[in-house]
Amino acid sequence: MYSLLFKSSVKKDFRQIAKSDIAFIKESLKLFAERFDTEYEQSLLQTGKIKKLQGETEVLYRLRLRRYRVIYKKEQERLVILVLSVKSRQGAYKK
Repeated sequence: MYSLLFKSSVKKDFRQIAKSDIAFIKESLKLFAERFDTEYEQSLLQTGKIKKLQGETEVLYRLRLRRYRVIYKKEQERLVILVLSVKSRQGAYKK
């Protein structure tokens, strides 16, 4: 099972999101981390729920949660999903 870590900047992202949406995002991420394995990842890649991002120097993924996008990376050696940002669809891919 993977564990979740949140980058400190995610707190700033959450300030701009409604509390009900934050609860949904956190619960969805918890379930995502509990279920995560190679087979689950492949099924989500096929359905388009997660996607490997192009053009990055490190391997990053995008997880769709309603109108929000969670940018994360996997650290295999520690079984960690590090959440880098949570933004609405409009602002998710801007630096």
